[in-house]
Amino acid sequence: MEKFTKYKTMVFPREVIVGHDTIDQIKGLCGRLTRSKNVLIVADKNTNRICGDKIAKILAGTGYDVNVSVIPSPNVKKGIPIAWPSIKEVNFVLKDLKKFGSDFLLGVGGGSVIDVTKLAATELAKPYVSIPTSAAHDGMASPRASIKDKKGSVSKTAISPMAVLADTSIISKAPYRMLASGCADVISNLSAVKDWELAHRLKNEEFSTFSASLSETSAKLLLEKAEDIRSGFEEAVWQAVKCMITSGVAMSVAGNTRPASGAEHMFSHMLDQIAPGKALHGEQCGVGAILMMYLHGEDWEEIRDFLEIIGAPITARQLGIPKKKIIEALLRAQEIRPDRYTILGEQGLTDDAAKKLVKITGVG
Repeated sequence: MEKFTKYKTMVFPREVIVGHDTIDQIKGLCGRLTRSKNVLIVADKNTNRICGDKIAKILAGTGYDVNVSVIPSPNVKKGIPIAWPSIKEVNFVLKDLKKFGSDFLLGVGGGSVIDVTKLAATELAKPYVSIPTSAAHDGMASPRASIKDKKGSVSKTAISPMAVLADTSIISKAPYRMLASGCADVISNLSAVKDWELAHRLKNEEFSTFSASLSETSAKLLLEKAEDIRSGFEEAVWQAVKCMITSGVAMSVAGNTRPASGAEHMFSHMLDQIAPGKALHGEQCGVGAILMMYLHGEDWEEIRDFLEIIGAPITARQLGIPKKKIIEALLRAQEIRPDRYTILGEQGLTDDAAKKLVKITGVG
């Protein structure tokens, strides 16, 4: 028998606190996580108003040296952030970090703010806490961050948060569309895991059963809660956020995005390039999951029905994207990550196959 030499490093959040009015626990959380009293809150104007100011007052009143880096607010459409952050915002935070000499970051906001915090913390090897004010995708606990470059959005490796503090009384007040998008992002794990299994069988890619199980479990738990989620009640938000955090932890176990990102994410990132600013990331991934699960020969109707129940888009029209752009994204999705093997294969779909796929699934 060969000598066993395999090893793996997994980094998880030290604490995860999810529930009603949990923002009041910030003092005790910071005290347990760091001895430093020099904290930098990262927020945009809106999220600073929502709870950044409250956090600053709580910490300042107990001896912390608190500074706030208010990054430019993201582009919005009907009140919904639709643009990924860019390196400009990351550099803005890095400048403040160096200016104030902060040792600890608190990312207070939606996905864009938290991704900026992740990347700034990673650049200077600083610990940070993820404090989501909305739940538009599953990145609140993941070691990945999406950032805009010249071509569109790209995913970058980042450090995992030291803790996640998710106050459902705050998240439940965010526009419902964000919650539906976050749930759609988690549901797309089902197609991502199928891609991962396929790559394992055909390309001998390393596969983590534990990570895949976590990812699928988070998605399947949501499938059972469709009607509850549609209610928008805080308890449903609590259930959904726990699944999003579990999805992020699955990526920490794998050490990559495989358990939560396959062809459906490549499809979404291509849409960001050719039809930017039309839909939320999770919304695009949900529609992508319908398409890819059909290609896998799996129960794509179950995903479509779930998305329809919770009020997430299931068609090109509902995404606000022309059908021809959906087809183009399918044809070009492989350009996003040519090194990642998925159901699209190494050559991608033919034009006829893409058109047939869109028609059969009712996406376009």
